Amino acid sequence: MLDKKRSKAILALSLPIIGGMMSQNILNLVDTAMVGRLGAPALAAVGLGGFLNYMCVAFLLGLSAGVQAMVSRRMGENKEKEAAYPLNAALLLILIAAIPMTALLYVLSPHLIQWFNPDPLVVEQGTPYLQARFLGLISLAVHFSFRGYWSAIKMTKVYLKALLFAHTSNILISYVLIFGKLGMPALGTYGAGLGTSISITLAVFYYFYCALKHTRKYGFLENLPSKTTVKQMIKTSVPSSVQQFFFAAGFAALYWIIGQVGTAELAGANVIINLMLVGLLPAMGFGLGGATLVGQSLGKKNIGAAHQWGWDTVKLACITAAFLMIPVILFPELILKAFLTDQAVIDLTCLPLQLAALSLGVECIGIVLFNTINGAGDTTSTMKISFALQWIVFLPAAWLVGPYLGMGLTAIWIGQILYRLIFTWAMIHMWQAKKWSTIEV
Repeated sequence: MLDKKRSKAILALSLPIIGGMMSQNILNLVDTAMVGRLGAPALAAVGLGGFLNYMCVAFLLGLSAGVQAMVSRRMGENKEKEAAYPLNAALLLILIAAIPMTALLYVLSPHLIQWFNPDPLVVEQGTPYLQARFLGLISLAVHFSFRGYWSAIKMTKVYLKALLFAHTSNILISYVLIFGKLGMPALGTYGAGLGTSISITLAVFYYFYCALKHTRKYGFLENLPSKTTVKQMIKTSVPSSVQQFFFAAGFAALYWIIGQVGTAELAGANVIINLMLVGLLPAMGFGLGGATLVGQSLGKKNIGAAHQWGWDTVKLACITAAFLMIPVILFPELILKAFLTDQAVIDLTCLPLQLAALSLGVECIGIVLFNTINGAGDTTSTMKISFALQWIVFLPAAWLVGPYLGMGLTAIWIGQILYRLIFTWAMIHMWQAKKWSTIEV
């Protein structure tokens, strides 16, 4: 049964995060619908480019887990004046690493696209998109670190307001740049990537404004972070960064595997992933909200309360996912027609989409517990499990049933579902074992 008081506490933290994530997903769907009008190669290129971008910046995105774990623990320990110190450390690390990374990755963009998919049309459409996304690398890394910070200090409404403004702007900017409206040249996929980078940068500017105005009492930009804080940030964040990298690289590898089956299958897979995010992002948002409550409970040395917060969060996430996926299960073809114009691509995508939607309710359990375990600071254990299941089990199986045996997109997606269900079982086992309660951050 749901406890009303605890559910309200979870919802107060999680709903703004979910709202921001859902607005991001709506933006992804709008981008997918707009780019889909450019043809299947463009849609496949944007999907591949998006995951390559995520993979390349993953080492910086992992700082978000470190920021949330450390800041929420400081808040639970009543060390509010030091709460922003981990964020200061993350921003410093981003500044040092992101500038050379941006320049290097921009130059390497065409080689990255070609390595994962040699189709000339995909390379032609994907290279400018990926280069435009890399221009926003610094902003994306800062955005994720701030997301962990706002969650940890229970100011998630700032995250929501920033993204709602940025994403609304992005839809307009992308439309103008993709199709060449208002006197602008039609930039195609480059315009889609540039619109996303600009929107995230707008959000970052707002984050700095709010942090300076409202959180100087927590030590935000008060001084340079100490060596101890930087070392602890690296220690907590590196496992999460490694996990993020290999998870994103795994998706890029999955795109490569599906691309070996066919460009139509790759376009269909891109739509499935974006639609599944409609259900997965709320679970991630609940997990991030729950992670703050877990971290603060651990700061107060209340392990029982921390453990219960995880399961209370799981209940809300599963109910939400089940509600969102019902239309996808019942009307897959109607939904796919909003993103795909080729009936043959729609036909081969329907069944995998329905299967993915059916499994989502269970998968949400694993996503929530994964985030709450990270929020407790046990990023190493989740990294090991995630890597082993994705790279040692799933990806070889996907290549076997896909390109090698020629069983198609449906077989690959059945493998994806089984892998995520095993991952969920592993997260449940880890949560019940409570090793995460012994981690110091």
